[in-house]
Amino acid sequence: MQQLRLLHGGDYNPEQWLDRPDILAQDIELMKKAHVNTVTLGVFSWSTLEPQEGVFELDWLADIVHNLYANGIYTILATPSAARPAWMAHKYPEVRRVRADRVRELYNRRQNYCYTSPVYREKVRIIDQMLAQRFGNDPAVLLWHISNEMSGDCHCELCQAAFRRWLKARYGSLDALNKAWNARFWSHDYTAWEQIESPAPQGENAVQGLALDWKRFVSDRHIDFLKFERDTVKKFAPDAKFTVNMMYRFDGIDYFKMSKEIDIASWDNYVSISLRSSDSAKSKLYDFPITKSSIFAPYCLSLYMEYL
Repeated sequence: MQQLRLLHGGDYNPEQWLDRPDILAQDIELMKKAHVNTVTLGVFSWSTLEPQEGVFELDWLADIVHNLYANGIYTILATPSAARPAWMAHKYPEVRRVRADRVRELYNRRQNYCYTSPVYREKVRIIDQMLAQRFGNDPAVLLWHISNEMSGDCHCELCQAAFRRWLKARYGSLDALNKAWNARFWSHDYTAWEQIESPAPQGENAVQGLALDWKRFVSDRHIDFLKFERDTVKKFAPDAKFTVNMMYRFDGIDYFKMSKEIDIASWDNYVSISLRSSDSAKSKLYDFPITKSSIFAPYCLSLYMEYL
């Protein structure tokens, strides 16, 4: 294939109509008409890749990847960790996040896994390993996309214990922690590490040092999870390159710190179009809100350039 100069494409979720080969064929024709040369696959495919625990079905993905490649379209292959299958959430409750009010979530939505859970990490390791073994050296795969829009926090006991370990490593002693947090205010001195919990609506939410360190810890947990997935893939694809989709003006993760762990900084560019009419009924203008893109593109570039 010809050397690419500009990647043009987007997310593609063909697993939603695998029973319609006519649509799959039409997709490729429409992509070619739009001069698409790259698509992202597999972001939300886990339930199709592993419909039952330990039962893996990757042939359909290989067929899609190679059909695209035969038509001049590369694949950015995602790890599917952002959306776990229902069988996993019900069999292993610890993979579901606990909210700040200490209530464990039911199976729902996406981007709501416990990033500390050993069970979840093991399940992610297995599926990532299967993908890396199958596609790690495939010329059709241009780049690896780790998870999706990493965000949110988990307040389970596993994360509470990890938070306390993180604090011990940061401060070394409770005296140093109490000093840094100005804990003497309102008589908030801590005398045992086990007394420290994450901020909660029905618990501690007024100690600013605690709130700030919790955000730092959560950011580090996400980055650690990213590194865990990246390294799992690299064991079988040592030359692989990685990206993760960041989000405009999102403050839940230190993106400058995260960018050190990837090869390409990227973000989700949600283009919207609003129809605006002027005083003249005959004159209408499509208003593209480009402000976000114009601001965030240089920001992402700075993440990349800083570590070259």
